[in-house]
Formats: sequence, C-alpha cells, structure tokens
Amino acid sequence: MSTKAIEVASPSSDWSIERSTELYCVASWGAPYFSINAAGNVAVHPREESGLTIDLPAVVAELRRRGVMLPVLVRFQDVLRMQVRRLNEAFANAIAESGYDNVYRGVYPIKVNQLHEVVDEVLDAGREYGLGLECGSKAELVAALANLQDDETLLVCNGVKDHTMLSMMISAQQLGRNVLPVVERYFEHVALKKLAWSKGFMPRLGVRIRLATSGSGRWASSSGHNSKFGLSLPELMRLVDELEASNGLDRLKLLHCHLGSQIADISVLKQATKEVTQIYAELVKRGVGLKYLDVGGGLGVNYDEGQVNAEAGINYSMQEYANAVVFTVKEVCDSQGVAMPILVTESGRAITAHHSVLVVPVLAAQARDQLPVDHQLPEDAHESLKGLEAVLQLVPELVKRRELLEAFHDAKERQEEIGSLFMLGYLSLAERALADQLFWSVCRQLLERFKATSAGAMPLEVGDIEALLTDQYLCDFSVFQSMLDHWAIGQTFPIMPIERLAERPSRRGVLVDLTCDSDGKVSQYISSLPDNSFLPVHAINDLQPYYMGFFLMGAYEDIMGDAHNLFGRVTEAHIYADADEPQNFWIEKIIPGAAVQDMLAQVQYFPNDLQRRMSEIVRAKIQAGTVRPSVGMEILDQYMACFQQSTYCASGGSIDQDVV
Repeated sequence: MSTKAIEVASPSSDWSIERSTELYCVASWGAPYFSINAAGNVAVHPREESGLTIDLPAVVAELRRRGVMLPVLVRFQDVLRMQVRRLNEAFANAIAESGYDNVYRGVYPIKVNQLHEVVDEVLDAGREYGLGLECGSKAELVAALANLQDDETLLVCNGVKDHTMLSMMISAQQLGRNVLPVVERYFEHVALKKLAWSKGFMPRLGVRIRLATSGSGRWASSSGHNSKFGLSLPELMRLVDELEASNGLDRLKLLHCHLGSQIADISVLKQATKEVTQIYAELVKRGVGLKYLDVGGGLGVNYDEGQVNAEAGINYSMQEYANAVVFTVKEVCDSQGVAMPILVTESGRAITAHHSVLVVPVLAAQARDQLPVDHQLPEDAHESLKGLEAVLQLVPELVKRRELLEAFHDAKERQEEIGSLFMLGYLSLAERALADQLFWSVCRQLLERFKATSAGAMPLEVGDIEALLTDQYLCDFSVFQSMLDHWAIGQTFPIMPIERLAERPSRRGVLVDLTCDSDGKVSQYISSLPDNSFLPVHAINDLQPYYMGFFLMGAYEDIMGDAHNLFGRVTEAHIYADADEPQNFWIEKIIPGAAVQDMLAQVQYFPNDLQRRMSEIVRAKIQAGTVRPSVGMEILDQYMACFQQSTYCASGGSIDQDVV
C-alpha cells in the first residue's frame, strides 16, 4: 500500500481546498458545475458562462429554516437547461466545422427521469433546438404524447409494443404528430401492418438494428449480436423487401441503433456510427425514404477519473462525442454519394445526471472502542489480557517496521486466544469487552507508528489495520430508494461532505443507511486514493451537523427506487439561480417526500383500517384496566400522528456522537 493511501488519516498533514478537490476528484466529475469555494463548501455553478455561484450548505440552511427535514434532493434546474444548451451547441459546432449538410434533432429519453418537472424543464430548454422525446412503454407513451410541443417535435417510440401502443401511435400520426414507432422485434412490424389495414392509414415507422459492433463499459451488452433489442440484418432485409413489395419504402423514416447507456470509449462510438451509416447508405441507395439516423443513447458522464479503463469513466468530452458522430456520418455519406440524414441522439444521462444532489445528514458514527489514556488493568486480570496490555505498552518504543509487524501479529494471536478462552467459559463478558478495547488501542497506536516510519511501500498488514479501524457513518437515507444502481449493478457515484472541505478529513468511513439489510451501505467510493472501499471523512461532533452530498443523481436514480423497509421518496427542492437574490438562488418549489401513509397504501395497508384496529386494541386495554383512559388515548394519538410523518428519521440535523 502506498503512503498516499494512509495520508488522509495523518493528524500532522496540512490541508487545503485544493487537496480536497484532488482527493474527491471534483474536477473530473464536477466540471463545469461543482467546485469547492474558499469557505471549504461545495459550490454550484448553474450557469457556466455567468460566473454566478451558489453555496450548497447555504441552500440546505435555507431549507432547514423553512422546516424541511432531510434527506432532501436538491434540483438545480438551471443545470438541466445548461446541459441541453451544451449538447445542442456541441452538435451545431461540429456541423458548422465539418460542413455537414443537415441538422441535429436530439430527443430526450424520458426513462432516464420521467418526473414531470424534469421533462418540462428539458423540453422548455430544448424548444429553440427542436428537442423531441423518446418513450419505451405504454405509460411513457401516454405521458409523452400530451407533451409534444408541435407537429414537428419528434417522438421516437422504442420498447416492446402491444396492440394498444401501436394503435395509439398510428392515431397520433393521424392527428399530424411526428410520432415514429420503432420496430424492435419483427412481430411488431406484422402487428403494425394489420393495424394499418384495419385503420386504412399507412403509418410511418422506424427500425432498430443490431450492430456487429459491441458497446464499451458497463452496458456493452446493449449492442452486438446478442443484444436484447433490434432486428438482425436478415430481418431488416426481409422488412425492406416487404415494404418494397407494397410500395412502402418511403414510409421507413428512421434507422436506429443503440450502444448502451454509457459509452466509455470514443473509438467504439466511431466504429458503431460508421457501421450504422453504411447500412443507412445502402438502404437509401435502394430507395428507402430514410430521413433520420438515430445513433441512440450513450453520451457518457464522468462518475470517476475520466479514464476508459475506469468502469465509471469516459475518455471524451461532449464536443468530442458530437464531432465523432457528425464527422463519421458525413465521411460515409460523402463516400457513398447519398444525402446526409437528420442526426438524432437519445442523450438522457448527460442531460439530467448533474442537476440533482442528494443531501443526507449523518446521524451517528460508530468507531472501534478504545481504552482511555489513563486506563489501568485490574490486578486480577487474566494473563492473556496482561499479555495484550504488554503489547500496548511496548508499541510507543518501537521504531522499525519489522518490530511493528511482530507486535501486530502478537496482538492478533493474543486476541484470538482470548476469543477461544471466552468461548470455553474461562473469561467473563467484561474481560472479553476489555480485551477488545485493548486490541483496538494497539491497532490505533501501531497505525500511527507505521506512519512515522520512513517513506516507501507499506506492508500489506497496514491495509488490514486500516480496514479494521474504518468507522461506520450512519446516514439518514436508503440505498435501495435513492441510489438503487449502486446496490444492483455496483455503479459508483461521487460522494463527499458538503462543507469542512478546507479541513483535513481524519477518519476512514463507510456510509451505511437506515435499512435492516446488510447490503444497505455504500461499498465503493470515488477518490484519488488507491483504496476505494472507504470515504475520507471528518470526525463529527454534537455541535455541528454533518451532511454528505451524493452527486450526479439525476439520471435513473430518481425513478428506479425500491421501497425496502417502506422508505419512500425524499423531499425535493427546485432551485433557480438569480444574481439579484441575497445568496444567488431562490427556491421555486418544495415537494414533500412520501409520508408513512403513502408507503403503507402501496402495500395495501390503509389508515382508516389500521386506526380502527389500533383503536380497538387500546380500548380493550383501557377496559381491562391495563392503562388509564388518558394514557390510552395519548398512545392512540401518537400512533395516528405517525401516518403523516416522513418515512425517514426526524434527525433535525442533530448528531449523536459515538466516536472516540
């Protein structure tokens, strides 16, 4: 283990906001929207060009002043608008530079975040760019149809489609809407033909194909021959033959492919774009009336260091992504002598990820119990405890690493021996507890002595000691509700304290949630340290609340939450930047989180029935004389008041200290 890995815990280290910026990789995942200001607080830059900044702890303080209980999801709506603008300007720049002879018309895939306020903001920001929508289910189709801004706004309809969905898509076209059902499975084309004949209306359509090119990164399996959706090339040719036989080649308007939710490597994007454009050119030469070329989603977000070999990183910028698509399509179309299509991408993650920050209070910290400095071992203590005490007394005198390693091995052996003696009944519970304190104290002192030795690679045992001394920070949230992708697929998210960042983080922490599940914790972190199994954090105290910020939460996490232990949606606050406001922001809307009664109703427990049952229990106890009537009614009122409360702990920002 390198010395850098343990430098965080060194009490003698100087610290600065620059070191926190490096430690938490803020410049990698946060640009251009997040930084650390001179006060050591997380700063938000919602308008890239204006220089206006918002202090995130100030937002939290204002929400607390208004009575909002944490956890809270803070949405910076201006960031949504900026990402829409940046994406469209990137394609406009690429089109102008390359001389591309058509336009870009992005669509927002609402599966990434279907919340109405998000979709409204994205559509409003994209109005001047002709931004459309993409849907992938019946419910999403119903939502999207009513939100199309005009007859030119494109709605790309992906996913498996039943009779009702296909019929609605045809009806939308009859209304003059620019709705394109994308054939993902061949049976959808068969069903579409039958509906067209019954309605007497031949619809326009698109088709998704499976590329030979496989994607890169976590979602690489979204493309390639074994991908879940899309027609194979033989199926595509069969569909084209049928359209040609019915004089319907002009009805196939869109060719679609998809490389996955996050493309890690720009070279893979170029290869896939070249492949799909070659297919487009061949179809156009055959007389197919293709108008749109949709290269799908995949514009990535840097959750990590920004390296393709990092599972959560990408090796390109937004402008490089646009250049790769535009220049590649132009090159193929020029060489094949075909007209250039309207370019479509489904960039949902890149638009929404940055705008949401989950702010979570730390409720308590659990550290290894150690002995006080002035402790004295009882004279009648067992010889095994005296041996462990002797190791503790010896450690401050040790200098060489070899001696420190011997002391650690000796302490471990004695601790194991004590455990065996306790299991056999030779040690009391009090002696076993004292032995634990002795062992953790030895480990703490050994770690300090190792850091005082000369530079160079540390022994592996140092990593073992650090792991043993890692604290658990209990946080007021649910991993399953607020960051399901972390639990389900191991997706890492940037997490760091939102203040005290000019102060050295002296503790190693693992963040655990409120759920009664051993998986309810954050197991991987983003930092510049070699070991990502812990997060560098500060020691907490009773006088100052300690808040963690979970960043880049706007894509998928808002909508995919699981109701483990019936923890529900957290409260949301919608923030807009304004230089005329005292702290450069104003709160447009606060949406309360799910109450206890809301979550109970989801699993068929209803307040009236529950209150009736509880009332019967209380009245029976009153009649039996178990409780006085006044006490019984007080208990009933207490029970009934819970229905309106948040499903999360009412921490009020206070902290119970449990750290030595």
